[in-house]
Amino acid sequence: MKEQLLQDLKEAMKNKDTLKKDTITMLRAAILQVEKDSQKTLNDDEICAIVAKEVKKRKESVKEYEDAGRQDIADGLKREVEILTKYLPEQLSEDEIRKMVEEAIVESGAASPRDMGKVMGILRPKTAGKADGKLVSDIVKEKLANM
Repeated sequence: MKEQLLQDLKEAMKNKDTLKKDTITMLRAAILQVEKDSQKTLNDDEICAIVAKEVKKRKESVKEYEDAGRQDIADGLKREVEILTKYLPEQLSEDEIRKMVEEAIVESGAASPRDMGKVMGILRPKTAGKADGKLVSDIVKEKLANM
């Protein structure tokens, strides 16, 4: 993944694609910071988690800028999200998440909303980087509340 980022950065520089260059540079800096803080080399799954975190930050900021009437900044952030999304694995559909939640509830023996931690503990490794954690959490809450 790091090699791919470096290749894409070089390509963006050759093509004078400033937004892509800046976005990839920011992502590489975030990865290097985590590696420096944890003093270990990250694997592709850990890098995907960082990419997902950066995408989530930008998506949240888009809404805030749109509400503030700054569509120009919101549009730039949307383009950054498009660039970053290419480095994530294919995202799970809501139906796939619901099926996984049902399986996790059965596997954990969850019987009430108090068992949410057990269910999320099973789901987190399976959905990391492939689904928005808030969406997964909301579906788990919904399913457990209806038991």
